Amino acid sequence: MPDATSVAAAAAETAAAAPRRRRAGGRRGNAERAGTAVIDQMPWRVPVNPDRPTEPLPPEGVEAIHKGAMRILSEIGIEFLNEEARDHLARAGCKVSGTNVRMDEDFVMEMIGKAPSEFTITPRNPDRQITIGGKHMVFGNVSSPPNAWDLDRGKRTGDFETYKEFLKLTQYFNCIHFASGYAPEPTDIHASVRHLDCLYEKLTLTDKVAHAYSLGRERVEDVMEMVRIAGGLTREQFEATPRMYTNINSVSPLQHDFPMLEGAMILARARQGVVVTPFTLAGAMAPVTMSGAVTLSLAEGLAALALLQFISPGCPVAIGTFTSNVDMKSGAPAFGTPEYMRATQMTGQMARFYGLPMRASGVCAANVPDGQAMWETCNSLWSAVQAGGNMIYHAAGWLEGGLIASPEKFVMDCEVLQMIQRYFDPVLWSTGEDDLAFDAIRAVGPGGHFFGVQHTQERYQHAFYAPIASDWSNFEAWELAGGEWSAQRANRLYKAILAEFEPPPMEDAIREELADFVARRKSEGGAPTDF
Repeated sequence: MPDATSVAAAAAETAAAAPRRRRAGGRRGNAERAGTAVIDQMPWRVPVNPDRPTEPLPPEGVEAIHKGAMRILSEIGIEFLNEEARDHLARAGCKVSGTNVRMDEDFVMEMIGKAPSEFTITPRNPDRQITIGGKHMVFGNVSSPPNAWDLDRGKRTGDFETYKEFLKLTQYFNCIHFASGYAPEPTDIHASVRHLDCLYEKLTLTDKVAHAYSLGRERVEDVMEMVRIAGGLTREQFEATPRMYTNINSVSPLQHDFPMLEGAMILARARQGVVVTPFTLAGAMAPVTMSGAVTLSLAEGLAALALLQFISPGCPVAIGTFTSNVDMKSGAPAFGTPEYMRATQMTGQMARFYGLPMRASGVCAANVPDGQAMWETCNSLWSAVQAGGNMIYHAAGWLEGGLIASPEKFVMDCEVLQMIQRYFDPVLWSTGEDDLAFDAIRAVGPGGHFFGVQHTQERYQHAFYAPIASDWSNFEAWELAGGEWSAQRANRLYKAILAEFEPPPMEDAIREELADFVARRKSEGGAPTDF
């Protein structure tokens, strides 16, 4: 058997090789697996979270929050700033006074009981279908920041070319499952036609599930038609199963605005996915206590979901959580805090109580992709895992409380997402005879090592997680190779990814039909705006 010195030498040789090649399950494994791709990423899959969720609330706590939300809905009410929505709720027997709507517990629970606990969304590429609900957990790109930042260009207002860069990253990474809102907002395109250009690029540069902003009738109907065309579907096929989704936010406290409700109602009738996510910051738009903030958030969310189920019973919906706290010294939003984590876990527990899928987020308050950005984002993402979250918004690329989209942060976040998905892999806790490795342990014996035994040789290429952006070399080797910090490595990787990017295939006839639709709607003026 080799002595301790030879074992140490073997380990040192392995570590010294790291700067010369990217880790992909061993030195020989790197050559066999990596090929010519920029990164050797994990394959596409819809992850399943095998863990029991963290449930901070005892049964009496669940009941208390539920009763609190029902009291808000029945005694205080929610302002519905959409006349059609109020008309529907009045017809349902709710108490409507001006814009205020109060609804009792029996009505809310009857409506929520009609919602499916799980549903699928099928994009133009059926192989990219995702499941929302149950133990499934899917991740999306950062959505809606007005600005972008990278190491080369710094912070700047969002533009169309940068938006397309983020779509390419969204398509490239297998750990990203859906293409959510604009990242960043392309402010160089007028708002009346922005959705047309943006969705054309989203539907041609990606083949993943697409999001539509719920900002009034025209935008939603345009996007539905474009998703239908991109999928080569008839109207009946489009409405037979969810093909896209939207997310709406309440205007906390206690309000739902006109355009978001209008878009949500249209999509619900078309049997497309609607996520309702109140944006409640404890200490600002919600009570300073986390139980109070979660209770308010649930009341706002359940009110809109009840409306949608009354209009279109059984339509696919989810409840979202975006409950965090503010910095009480400055009033600035904070994310990835202990309070944020507990609020996410509590909302997950309540979502299961109501039998609803849940949306969470991967968010931070940091301004650049540094240590703060990653620890806050990791707190957010792992709280979503612990909460049993199903649909994780902003999982890659979010900075400055949602005001910045960063490609470096996107790559760094995808490293974390891959680790989470590897953590879900049942092989890690398999206890079959080969996993227990008794024969290998006996063969090595006391004082030996496992580098060369057959058990290791048969498994080393896939035995452990292989990073895409992390550097596992020692300090001297890292320094000799250029001493790149994490954001610098991510900067290099995202540029290489964009350089090798190839759009997913689309039939020429479908692409032309999409382009013709965009051109026609532009000639008609697109969606109305007040500027």
